[in-house]
Formats: sequence, C-alpha cells, structure tokens
Amino acid sequence: MPFSFFHLLCYITIIFAVNEGASKSKSKLRLFVFGDSYVDTGNWRKSIGSSWKEPYGITFPGKPSGRFSDGRVLTDYIASYLGIRTPIAYKWRKEVKRSKEYGMNFAYGGTGVLDTLANQPNMTTQIDFFQRLVEQKVYGKQDLDNSVGLISVAGNDYATYLARNTHNLQKLGDFTKKIMDQLEINIDRIRGLGVKRIAVTLIEPMGCIPLQAASSSYSNCTQALNLGSKFHNQMLNQSLQNLNAKDNSTVFITLDLYDAFFSALNKFTTHAPGSLGLKPCCEGKEMGKYYCGSVDESGAKLYTICENPNLSFFWDTLHPSQNGWHSIFSSLRSSLHKLTT
Repeated sequence: MPFSFFHLLCYITIIFAVNEGASKSKSKLRLFVFGDSYVDTGNWRKSIGSSWKEPYGITFPGKPSGRFSDGRVLTDYIASYLGIRTPIAYKWRKEVKRSKEYGMNFAYGGTGVLDTLANQPNMTTQIDFFQRLVEQKVYGKQDLDNSVGLISVAGNDYATYLARNTHNLQKLGDFTKKIMDQLEINIDRIRGLGVKRIAVTLIEPMGCIPLQAASSSYSNCTQALNLGSKFHNQMLNQSLQNLNAKDNSTVFITLDLYDAFFSALNKFTTHAPGSLGLKPCCEGKEMGKYYCGSVDESGAKLYTICENPNLSFFWDTLHPSQNGWHSIFSSLRSSLHKLTT
C-alpha cells in the first residue's frame, strides 16, 4: 500500500502527541531541595548572607542571587535535566507568583544534618517547612506523585566538628554514625511525606576543599579527611540500601560527589599546573581573616579574583564555580535517569 499524504499526516499527529505528552509529563515534575550551600539558591537573608554580596553571581545571573558561587549550582543543573525551571527558594515563596510550580528549595548554606556554626535551619527544620506546606495542601497528592527530592548535606557537620575538635580525628567515626542515624530519619521522613524519588549526594573529598589545601599552597589534599569522606559514603550507601529494602523499592539513589569532584579536578588541573586544580578563583587577601566578598569600611575590596572564573574548578575556598558544577553534573548525569524511571 503506497505511503499517502494521509498516512504522513497521521504519522506527524502521533509524533506530536507523543512529544507533547512527554513534555507535559516533564512539566509536572516538582523538585524539592534540602541541605546546604551546594544546593541553596537564595534562602539566606540579603543583609547577612555572603552569597548576596559581590562578586558572587558574577557569571550568572551577572549579580548576586543568593547562590554560593559565581553562577549556577547543582540545583540548577538537576532542574534543567528534569526539564523544569529552578524551584524558588523557600524564603521567597510569598514574593513570587506561581512560586510552587516547580517545587521548592528549602536548603540553607552553612547548615547540616545536625546544628552547625551557621545559625540557620538545619535539615530537620527544613523538612518541617516542607511538611507544613504539605499539611496546608500547598502541594497535593498529584504534585507529590510527580516529585523528586535532592539532598546535599554533611559537609558543614564535619566542618563544625573539626572547628570544635581541632586536630582530633580519633572520634570522627563515632560522629559519622551520629550524623547517619539522624540523616536516615530525615530522608525517611521526606519519603513519608510523599516524595517519590530522592537523590542523596555522597560527600565530596573534604581534604581537597581549598580551605584545607591552602596550607600546602593548593598542591595537596588532606588524605585523612578524604578517608573520613570515604567512611561517610560507605555508611550512607548502606543506609540507603536499608531504606530501599524496607519497601523493596529504589526510591533512594546516590549522586557520587566524591568521584565527580576528582573527575572534574583532573580536567581543571591543566589550567593550573602544580595546583591540582585546587586554587580558588576568589579568596581573601589574608587567609583566615578575609574572604571572597570581604570589604573594608570604605568599601575597598579585601579579596582577589581570577581573570577567568571558567578556568577554575573552585570559586571560593569552599564552593565550586559554575563551570566546576557543570563538570560535576556531567559526571553525575549517568545516575540521574533513575530519578525519572
């Protein structure tokens, strides 16, 4: 039977319907974000948050936006992968029309599973905020049935532990177990509130954060801290396996920041020979006293900034640059399909 114009028209109609259906399915996704500065997109108050000061946001959107980077962070890339806009930060939910449309970001930079040095809502309180919205029917069953969770925590828990227990790593394993007990409760709560797929980041190689590598002029990572990261990740993997086994499900998946950091760092090392890619683009003129964004009473800058942030993996002494996050996202991409299957 010859392929007529009628057949062609039917074929185009079917393809359009399939694509439109897929697009609609994607557009219904909601992303709920919990954690720290790796995923925070603007929850700190502008008056006190360094993420709201120059030169943060210099790459995107061209001014400070509450992100702890020169531009986009992990949340932005995950949202883009899911085919949605970046969800609004919880703090601004009443200031933006249709603020609930793509989910919501409850993450606060500097926070952790437990209380940290930052006087901001920890993960438990962030989940309380989410629970309140669910109880108020801001998000209904249909919203939650098409929802994804993103969790990035624990780095600040360890930073707080080290600040309070200088040079004492002997009990770090016990502290990891304390974190894990609470984290398991927290992520099970998020599932209980109706979120259908939840991605939890493994912790980054803490010994390679510029703040730790500065003492070696950014030439070496602190291996003891990296071992701590590995132990944390082993325990987290086991916890998530146990939670999935409860319902014989695959609700929880991991995003391996540890390997993704190293993969990305290897790419950036070529731009900064001898530094292992650890040197940040923006740093205070005097380490420990000034920071990226510090100014004196007259407004003069007390920090230096590199010529091209795109060539630096790290933006400041704690956080990846936008290009750094893009490289990390590229390494994580193969794991993300589990969020939508």
